[in-house]
Amino acid sequence: MRLSRSLIPTLKETPSEAQIASHRLMLRAGLVRQTSSGIYAWLPAGWKVLQNISRIVTEEQEAVGCQAMLMPTIQSADLWRQSGRYDAYGPEMLRITDRHQRELLYGPTNEEMLTDLVRQGVKSYRDLPQMLFHIQWKFRDEVRPRFGVMRGREFLMKDAYSFDLDYAGAVVSYRRQMLAYMRSFQRMGLKAIPMVADTGPIGGNLSHEFIVLAPTGESQVYFDAAFEKLDFGGDTYNAFSDADLERCYSDLTTHYAATDEKHDEAAWAKVADKREGRGIEVGHIFYFGTKYSDPMGLRVAAQGGGDLIPHMGSYGVGVSRLVGALIEAFHDEAGIIWPDSVAPFPAVIVNLKPGDAGCDELSEKAYAAFKGQALYDDREERAGAKFADADLMGHPWQIVIGPRGAKTGTVELKRRATGEKVEVSLEDALAKIAG
Repeated sequence: MRLSRSLIPTLKETPSEAQIASHRLMLRAGLVRQTSSGIYAWLPAGWKVLQNISRIVTEEQEAVGCQAMLMPTIQSADLWRQSGRYDAYGPEMLRITDRHQRELLYGPTNEEMLTDLVRQGVKSYRDLPQMLFHIQWKFRDEVRPRFGVMRGREFLMKDAYSFDLDYAGAVVSYRRQMLAYMRSFQRMGLKAIPMVADTGPIGGNLSHEFIVLAPTGESQVYFDAAFEKLDFGGDTYNAFSDADLERCYSDLTTHYAATDEKHDEAAWAKVADKREGRGIEVGHIFYFGTKYSDPMGLRVAAQGGGDLIPHMGSYGVGVSRLVGALIEAFHDEAGIIWPDSVAPFPAVIVNLKPGDAGCDELSEKAYAAFKGQALYDDREERAGAKFADADLMGHPWQIVIGPRGAKTGTVELKRRATGEKVEVSLEDALAKIAG
């Protein structure tokens, strides 16, 4: 993408409404623009980050056997009345009446809709277990939306739902999801810790929220240092082995971890290697048994006769919220520091003198090597402004091309995370970026 032709409107000054680092930097780096209270348009660079996060989440969901689908944003109020939640959910639900006076709502979550879809399509114990997910926009009418995408009214969310024959099967699904979450966050470069949590309006009796460590996090957290040593990559845990899932779940739940609301000083005193910090909630998983399947009449034929009520769970990740959480975890005074796996562009090519034949030729050669996936700063702009924008936008690598280096085919390669700079050939720079 050529910056001269891109809708990436960077700002030098911090907008007055931005109170936290992620909100300030998302506005200044041209990732989003507010269109209404708590509602944001995602501009091209911000949309690329959302897509990268969604890709990681999708790959890890499918790796544990969860099927991708897509449900609509608008739901029937009748489904929510069947579960008993329509009146109980509260003013956060946006209720709508269409021209035929049918009562609808803009979905804040999808337990009812997917229960209905499974009710229509699953008839026998042989059809279970089922685990499905989608990544879709949600709406919750926050009374005071704030902190940008961290607490907006419209947000992008991955929500998954499991249907099992019994409690034992539901626990396996729950553990698969927990592993998928930990692998997803690790691939994004985030340290995440699952903590026992209240179930809230979703309901149920088994629940964990996933807290990402960030210096500017909203909650104080306390945890055993053992969490820092856990690795979820490769073949550490097999998503389809019950023994490995149980071992992973044990590793994640036997060590102490709590937010300030659930902090237990007596239990904390027994932890040998203590850690404290700030954290942001980015995911929440629930097991709630037959809370929805029973009142909504979901029944399947049981082995040996009769029928049974499937046990359910739901599993949410705030995809758009993760963009804010990543920036809270990875930024400095100059701007964002994107981890490679989620960055909108792997590199920015900074042409220090557009119009100079040597600079233009080497810059175009570098840009062609990325097949359009890098950002090419070809603007007629001061070098200082280009450097400032490159740091602000947080590209993992900066390829700086000036007249002196262009004569010898060399570039300055800067790693944004460390600030390290080296002068190398373009070929060596490209090889280092590739890996």
